[in-house]
Amino acid sequence: APKAPVASSLALASARPAWRQKDQPHTQKQFVFEKPSEVERRVPEAGVIDKPGVYELSKGPTGISRIHLIPGFIDSEQADWMFEQLLQDIPWGQRTHIRQEVSFEEPRLTSWYGELPYTYSRVTMQPNPNWHPLLTVLKERIEEFTGYTFNSLLCNLYRNEKDSVDWHSDSEPSLGKNPVIASLSFGATRTFEMRKKPSPEEDGDYTYVERLRIPLDHGTLLVMEGATQEDWQHRVPKEYHSRDERINLTFRIIYPESDGVWK
Repeated sequence: APKAPVASSLALASARPAWRQKDQPHTQKQFVFEKPSEVERRVPEAGVIDKPGVYELSKGPTGISRIHLIPGFIDSEQADWMFEQLLQDIPWGQRTHIRQEVSFEEPRLTSWYGELPYTYSRVTMQPNPNWHPLLTVLKERIEEFTGYTFNSLLCNLYRNEKDSVDWHSDSEPSLGKNPVIASLSFGATRTFEMRKKPSPEEDGDYTYVERLRIPLDHGTLLVMEGATQEDWQHRVPKEYHSRDERINLTFRIIYPESDGVWK
């Protein structure tokens, strides 16, 4: 019978496990520490709200922040003559503020209507119960549309692109909890900006908060309600391009003070 083939030493060596092969070079694994990459935080782009509707901005422990945008609440023809009448008849004045012992004038003109005083930024506007008839008509029309009742009005006149109002919330104690603000605009379109207040972990840093831009056209009504004043700020910034005059009427309800506590 034929003899069984004899395996060569090479074949046997190949069959051995690598750790048993004497001629296998000894290698040592090296561990390289790689620092975990940091998560890059990007400043979010501002959203734009320019279509009519009800928008839920946020929901948190304080409640739901909601706005209602109604372009053309006053039609263009009516808005034209209303704007001219309010521009001429309202007793516009410029308030002086004091910040860090330095006085400066507000970069806009204002006027107050209501039977109670209104204090904001340490400036008190005295009661003025003598409502202009057109303002009364507008108040009643907005009350009928929204279902809310208002007893006070802050009028703002932005004379040009240099007039503005800085970041703030309408959260004075006299406005009560979760105040409703109905804002009616006439004249030149200006951008109304909003930004969400940062969480406590952000330590007052507004860099990465959510932002919104809302163009307010001639005759547009914007209603802010719920926790909007608690959780959001708003402003009308200066602009780089020429702007004509703009009137903004902000209807609100002021509560009387009783024993030093706003009810």
